[in-house]
Amino acid sequence: MVPRTGVTVDICPRELPIALIGTAGGAFALWANAPAGVAVPTALLIVLDIRIRRWRRRS
Repeated sequence: MVPRTGVTVDICPRELPIALIGTAGGAFALWANAPAGVAVPTALLIVLDIRIRRWRRRS
């Protein structure tokens, strides 16, 4: 999947305490028999800082 021209997607890990909370939350959800299709993306959204930016060329 390739983003359009003028769209920047930045993905970087968050600070350590937030990453540990997200990892622990995801592990707890899996331990409590939550579906992996729900637990893993939710944990990744907590652990990773995802920013989507649009920019335009100036004429």
